[in-house]
Amino acid sequence: MSQVAPPLEAGIDGDGVARVTLNRPQRHNAFDGALVAALHEAVGALGRDPAVRVIVITGAGRSFCAGADLGHMRAMADAAEAGNFGDAFALAEMLAALDECGKPLVARVNGDAFGGGVGLIACCDIAVGLAGARFALSEVRLGLVPATIAPYVVAAIGARAMRRFALSGERFDGAQACRIGLLHEAVADTAALDASIARITAELLRGGPQAQAEAKALLREVAGAPRDAALRRSTSHRLARLRVSEEARVRVRDFLARGK
Repeated sequence: MSQVAPPLEAGIDGDGVARVTLNRPQRHNAFDGALVAALHEAVGALGRDPAVRVIVITGAGRSFCAGADLGHMRAMADAAEAGNFGDAFALAEMLAALDECGKPLVARVNGDAFGGGVGLIACCDIAVGLAGARFALSEVRLGLVPATIAPYVVAAIGARAMRRFALSGERFDGAQACRIGLLHEAVADTAALDASIARITAELLRGGPQAQAEAKALLREVAGAPRDAALRRSTSHRLARLRVSEEARVRVRDFLARGK
């Protein structure tokens, strides 16, 4: 009797880089309930693991993530609104867990990303993809909207670009994804993709893990916040607290010693 492959595979290499692979290649790594739950659980566990420094997310096969699984959507169309809310909220909670993860998240975009797949990329801190990959916020063509992913996609590409692509549902390539800020780099082929990911993870491993977690929390705090006295006090307290932390003391001491 054949075994069903898990919807997601995860592992940690010796350098503390975790590799998370969406593992539904026959469905273009589209989200169903099982994959959403597995990704939520995996990122949560890796985020709490002190041995993990960086998390790289990619897809098995030719696609990164095709968004919602059409079979799953068909089943949910026959469910009541309450059931649909629970399903949508599970996706929203998974995206929030990625966005709030204290470890740097890197999207290795190995192929096409549509709908929720675009949201997954937007939740990652750094994204590198193939120039020939295709992207779309295609929900409107199904009579839907990119609701749960909207906060993260708007933060990544801005409201102006979001208006265009959320309303048209049109496809765009990796070069365009770079221009609007969804990708940080678009590369020619898989070899270049792997080289770029290796270079970026090496740079991330040079940073202090506490400082990286604090940097992510800082950016969530200041994004859209009024530049008032409360924000000035909060950011000053954050910097003062880190200056006296053991991580900062050791790293500053080592930096000064290397400079002599």
